[in-house]
Amino acid sequence: MGKSHSPVFQTVFGKTMRKCSFPVHKFHLLRSYRDKVLRVKLQDEKQTKIIKDLAKTSQLDFWYPDATHHVAANMTVDFQISAKESQFVQSALDQNQMHYEILIHDVQEEVEKQFDVKEDNPGRHSYAKYNNWSKIVAWTEKMVHKHPQMVSRIKIGTTAEDNPLYILKIGGKNKRRKAIFMDCGIHAREWISPAFCQWFVYQNRMWRKNRSRNENSKCIGTDLNRNFNVSWNSFPNTNDPCQEIYRGPAPESEKETKAVSDFIRSHLKSIKAYITFHSYSQMLLFPYGYTSELPPNHKNLAKAAKITTNVLSTPYETHYTYGPRASTIYPTSGSSLDWAYNLGIKHTFAFELRDKERFGFLLPESQIKSTCKETMPAVKFIVKYILKHTS
Repeated sequence: MGKSHSPVFQTVFGKTMRKCSFPVHKFHLLRSYRDKVLRVKLQDEKQTKIIKDLAKTSQLDFWYPDATHHVAANMTVDFQISAKESQFVQSALDQNQMHYEILIHDVQEEVEKQFDVKEDNPGRHSYAKYNNWSKIVAWTEKMVHKHPQMVSRIKIGTTAEDNPLYILKIGGKNKRRKAIFMDCGIHAREWISPAFCQWFVYQNRMWRKNRSRNENSKCIGTDLNRNFNVSWNSFPNTNDPCQEIYRGPAPESEKETKAVSDFIRSHLKSIKAYITFHSYSQMLLFPYGYTSELPPNHKNLAKAAKITTNVLSTPYETHYTYGPRASTIYPTSGSSLDWAYNLGIKHTFAFELRDKERFGFLLPESQIKSTCKETMPAVKFIVKYILKHTS
């Protein structure tokens, strides 16, 4: 297969999805009113233990890192806390002279403030707004009808709630035409999965998992980005169905994970790269996440990541860090990033999008376009880099 036809597989996994980055609708949290988000800078092991002890007695919903066992010394930790418990937690932090700030004073208010872009055509997909699932599906249909020589849509499976999972194939019959996605052109054939997580669109903004039912448990859902068949059971803290990072009962136990895995396996010979998008923290990550060992082509991945983050920072001076997932953000098991790499796709990257200062998972709509405008040139560079350095 010629270089101009080397496909890139892109998917949007977001808190992976709450952290689903893009499809959102206006709704309320299923928690107490006036929840806060605190940011604590841990100086040493003593302070780390204090946070872990607080997590045992209070309901700390960790935003960064995503679970208590990832909390470590010299780390900046973000977590959501109810108004009822915030006074106790803040008092404990003050008593132990721990540096913290209130990142968000009222989470519900911030959720509502996310939607700060006026709709020109209510009911229709907008590149400047968070779109619900029906709008995303309608948009995929529109792209197929508008660019029939360039875009095709394939149903690869269904979600736990039997909603369709689609893949867009971009890169048509005319080899000289540019593939268009999100108003940007890429000289390559691409497989793009718009999103996997939908339930929170209508119910709970902070939902992370899918909506599958777990046997012998009242707790719902599996973290899809812990469910891929790579070092799946290496972290015992992911085996509780009531945890947000629950890995599922078995690798690829979830319909969504199975559908994506089967599709990639069936097209493996033609896929040159795998790029996945998450939020938040402004990082560009590559394997591995489940071990501190470096992949054989580490230097090549690091070189590509370094230049990519420089490209990304050009439009708005948005600073991204880069590196292996385990050491750059925190260790994870069962991730699609590592799974795709071990399957044979040697250029795999995960973008952790904006931001890392003020909004966390509640990025306002007014930053969507600027996020796209800085990220797409970075993706284009990765594609060109891979086409140049692979046969």
